[in-house]
Amino acid sequence: MISRREFLRRSSEAGVAITAASAGLGLIFAEAVNASLAEEVGRSVAERRSQRSFEIRCDAARAATRLPPPAAFASGTMAVEMAELYWQALTVDVPFQSHNQKFLTEFVEWLACQRGAEPAMKLKFDSEPRYICSNRELAEYVHQDFSFQTYQNAALVMLRLGREALNPTNPYLGSTTQFGDITFGNKNILSLIAQAALLGQKGAYYHKWLVHRRLRPECFAGRIEVHVSGRKPYDMHPEILNCDAIARTKAAHGSCLLPLAFPEGSPTHPSYPAAHSTNAGACATILKALFNEDYPIRHPVEAISDGSALIPWKGEPLTLGNEINKLANNIALGRDAAGVHYRSDSVNGLFVGEEQALGLLCDYSRTYNERFDGFVLSTFRGKRVRIVNSELKSV
Repeated sequence: MISRREFLRRSSEAGVAITAASAGLGLIFAEAVNASLAEEVGRSVAERRSQRSFEIRCDAARAATRLPPPAAFASGTMAVEMAELYWQALTVDVPFQSHNQKFLTEFVEWLACQRGAEPAMKLKFDSEPRYICSNRELAEYVHQDFSFQTYQNAALVMLRLGREALNPTNPYLGSTTQFGDITFGNKNILSLIAQAALLGQKGAYYHKWLVHRRLRPECFAGRIEVHVSGRKPYDMHPEILNCDAIARTKAAHGSCLLPLAFPEGSPTHPSYPAAHSTNAGACATILKALFNEDYPIRHPVEAISDGSALIPWKGEPLTLGNEINKLANNIALGRDAAGVHYRSDSVNGLFVGEEQALGLLCDYSRTYNERFDGFVLSTFRGKRVRIVNSELKSV
């Protein structure tokens, strides 16, 4: 028998580890989940009564739903100690498995998509899920995710690393009696990530609709196909029409249409900059401001070439700061791999999101009552900056 507090603690640890592993964030923190039973010592009557009430609710929920735990977690003591309903709620299958399909390469299919028709073809995933090991898996991961999902997962993992993983400017690091909570703690960190993602999205949409209104690659490829096939002439630059990419695409698929990883094609808003990228730039900036960029990652792992297993990382030592930057870059470029963005949409979108997040940090730096030396972080251009009293300065 374990207490409610211990149950929630272990649930959080296991859920974080599984989320990070299933998201396939390239290099995953391999910290074992503590499966030892907690000692029930010195508990009050109220605590025991609260625990019993909680256990009764869990039993009732299991009886009502009769949902077995997913096969991947159905062995060992974990399945016994965790409520099945919890696993069903937080480990529902997420469609980022690999597939080798290519969509919108036929003109009739492409034209129907432009007119808003439901896609005739559906995604067919491989029977075995795998860790992200190629652009195929990465493209599907960024297909259904919400705006700050990846960075929330990363923050939850990093919060489990302990105080040493927090930014050295955190005012509670030296305290033996206090810790950060709604300021400089997990609530502050997670809420800032969500706020940064919203600002990043707003920055993207400002540029998309009010400044650039860049055509999506899917639509530009359609113009090329229409021009080359003689359906309608467009003012195309000869270097585009004669480039190797057009020739290879036509040889492989019989048309100049761009193969996409999504059956529904691109989103219906302009291409530049990529919203995934601005979100990535904004959220990564928050992570670097609140965590120790120089913290060494212990026991990192990577996926083998086919994604079926993880092996220990054998390369150079890894730090949180570098991995945060890689994470942002991978999410941004994953949309390029899917065919819905140009590379410049993603690369420049990172800088747009970073600027939004730096502004957010400037605003928040004036709201803390603690003695605080400011947020110190590295920008994507490698510049060290400090934000204190709403001012951004070079370090």
